[in-house]
Amino acid sequence: MVADDLSIRYRSRDVRSRFVAVRGVTFDLAEGDFLGVVGESGSGKSTLAATLALRGDAGSGDVSAPRICGGSLTVDGTPVRGISAHRRDLLRLRIGYLAQDGAEKLDARLTVAENVAEPIYSRDRRFSSREAGAAVATIVDAMRLPLRVMSRFPYELSSGQRQRVALARALVLEPRLLIADEPTRGVDVTVRSGVLEALLELRAERGFSAVIVSSDLGVIEQCSERMLVLHRGNVVGLGPINGVLSDPVHPYLKALAASRFDTVGA
Repeated sequence: MVADDLSIRYRSRDVRSRFVAVRGVTFDLAEGDFLGVVGESGSGKSTLAATLALRGDAGSGDVSAPRICGGSLTVDGTPVRGISAHRRDLLRLRIGYLAQDGAEKLDARLTVAENVAEPIYSRDRRFSSREAGAAVATIVDAMRLPLRVMSRFPYELSSGQRQRVALARALVLEPRLLIADEPTRGVDVTVRSGVLEALLELRAERGFSAVIVSSDLGVIEQCSERMLVLHRGNVVGLGPINGVLSDPVHPYLKALAASRFDTVGA
C-alpha cells in the first residue's frame, strides 16, 4: 500500500458544508509490515482507516461517505482513485477491515460461527460448509477464544469477546492487508496484550500487512515499530516510534511522549 499526499473529505449536497477531514498523508506499507496510526478523537484516524479499507465513495450514494479529494492511494499495486465500483469490490476481498464499531455491528440473530463465516459466503455462496467451519474454528482459536463460543450469540459474550469475534471476522478470508480501527476496544487490559500477540503470530504465519489505528500509544508500540501521528487531520509525525517521540516539536507529540514516560515510570 502506498499513500501519496492523500487528502480525504466528506461529501455533502451542500458544497458549503464539505470539509477536508484528512490532509496530505504520505506513507508506504511493505508486505508483512505493520504501521500504527495514533491520534486523539476527531483527528481523522477512523476516516483514514475507512478510506484505506476502500469503504468510501466509488459507487456509493451515501453522501456521508469519505471521498479522496487529493493525492493518490495504491492498494496491492492498483491505484484506487477513480476506479469502478466493481473493481473496488474485487480489491476489497483482499482487505480485512475492522471498523471501530465492528463489535457492535455483529448480527445478534447469528451465532458467532455464522457471523465469522459471513465474509466467506459473501464471496462464494457455494463454499464448502466443512471448509468454512474449519476456517472459522482456526481463526476463532487464533484470537484466543474458546471454541465453545462458536455456538453462542454475540449478546451472550463480553464486550472484549465480541471485539475478538469481530477481528476474527475481518481475518477469516486470510487477507493480504488488515485495517484495524481500535482492535482492542472494549478488551480487558489483562487480555489486550494477548490479542495483539495473536495478531503478530498470525502475521508471522500468513505474512499480511496491517494498519493498526488506536488512540492508545501502548497498543501501537506493542504491534508496530513505525507510526503515523494525526492531529486535527494533519500528519504531525511519521517514522520509527522512538524517533518520532525522541525530540517532539508539535504539542500533541510532546503530550504523547510525556504519556509514554509516565507509563514507563509507573
